[in-house]
Amino acid sequence: MQRRSFLTILPGALALAAPAPQSDPEPLPNRPKVPGTLSLLARRRREQPPGSGKIQISEEVRRWEVAQTAIIICDMWDTHTCLTAAQRVAVMAPRMNQVVSAARNLGVMIIHAPSDTMKYYEGRPERKRMQSAPMVLSPIPIRATPQDPELPGGCSDPVNKKYIGPGPATTRGNYPWEQEHRAIDIIGYDGISESGQEISNFCKQEGITNIAIMGVHTNICILNRSFGIRMMTRLGFKMVLVRDLTDAGYDSRRTPFVSQTRGTELIVEHIEANWCPSIVSDDLTRVIPGSADPREN
Repeated sequence: MQRRSFLTILPGALALAAPAPQSDPEPLPNRPKVPGTLSLLARRRREQPPGSGKIQISEEVRRWEVAQTAIIICDMWDTHTCLTAAQRVAVMAPRMNQVVSAARNLGVMIIHAPSDTMKYYEGRPERKRMQSAPMVLSPIPIRATPQDPELPGGCSDPVNKKYIGPGPATTRGNYPWEQEHRAIDIIGYDGISESGQEISNFCKQEGITNIAIMGVHTNICILNRSFGIRMMTRLGFKMVLVRDLTDAGYDSRRTPFVSQTRGTELIVEHIEANWCPSIVSDDLTRVIPGSADPREN
């Protein structure tokens, strides 16, 4: 009798112990599209007349809707193989966080792009948000572009030592960096990606056509990453460089033998002349008065 009772209750017990079928995960919410218009004073350089060697500087006001605008933070790592470069990033990061926080509160999309560190952010909603955007085919391959050998470069450390590692387990490659600098907040509707394809997919999904890029290094990653100025410009995005929140990898002992500050300025001037305008970061912290008010249907 006891045996029959046990056999009777066993199927029910097994049913209770069986794992419930998993439902599809809820889609991640994306940033609300709110009203507001940025006013950007965009600076460019042109040779006028062509072939004269005379450079003309011009400024033009560009009006960008916050709903159609993203900021990409490029390679603002927690450390670097070049120690003086890492120190300059540490100085820049708190100011960058202030600007990005203000822009986020206005409705601008914030995309963190600390290359080589995606494993560190694996599983975070900000990472999944970028990965989940549907694939959008591009007329050209989306990939990093070659570095221009004519641009100034190098490391500003007095003695350049080759990094021999080992790097953190979560970093792709033998590098000392593990994550974005901790002074920069990753929160809310932000995204995390190192892929130009992912970023392009997400921007297409969200109707983003305007991108302001900041971070390091101006002469290398800012220009040449798969999400950098060269590639994103070729993909048809309207780009601006935030010139007061960037820094070049440069050694003053190399040509053109100028200061670190002037070396960065020369790269900014090259970008203004050949690729896209530059702006100052304050332009990203406010909108035109009245443009953020509720809009009548």
